[in-house]
Amino acid sequence: MVGIEGYGVYIPKYRIKIEEIARHNGMSGELAIRRFGVIEKSLPGKDEDTISISCEAADNALKYTGIDPKEIEAIFVGSESHPYAVKPSATIVAEYLGSTPYVTCADFQFACKAGTVGIQVCLGLVLSDMVKYAMAIGADTAQSSPGDPLEYTASAGGAAFIIGKNKPIAIFENEFIVSYTTDTPDFWRRPGQLYPKHGGRFTGEQAYFKHIK
Repeated sequence: MVGIEGYGVYIPKYRIKIEEIARHNGMSGELAIRRFGVIEKSLPGKDEDTISISCEAADNALKYTGIDPKEIEAIFVGSESHPYAVKPSATIVAEYLGSTPYVTCADFQFACKAGTVGIQVCLGLVLSDMVKYAMAIGADTAQSSPGDPLEYTASAGGAAFIIGKNKPIAIFENEFIVSYTTDTPDFWRRPGQLYPKHGGRFTGEQAYFKHIK
């Protein structure tokens, strides 16, 4: 009986109205709202990034469960906006929580799928009894070039999930777990590029942002 023992979320308190973004891009605010279906979005503070967002979400998950940080034996952070090109985010989160040094850490990069990949890895480690508790975090800060559809919709926030066998509030059934993966070249950022690019086939559609058909 492996599942989610608890979870924590964090969303920066700062907000920006979509009309304000549209105004700077010479676009009608009403038109922008109709096109993207978004009224406002969260923004990270000057001292916030994916790591600080992950730390806040992870801390809230521990408060929810009351689990000793030393019992978290694996921590994975999935994001497409890791602040360091060469330095893991997960090790900083583990140090902040007090889970070091006997903890497995790694970062995942897979756009929106990175967080769920972390959950799958946590499930495997807990199911095999390699660890007692594992934590998967999905966190991001907004990345977009000026005027891009992502500027209106991509936001900032994070969620942390603790996976274990003790008293899960949600159970994972093996026969219902499946991963659907294809190499869809819709979203990418080359080394040295400031902003990610996308083809618009999926990223520019409202269904992508609202997760509806």
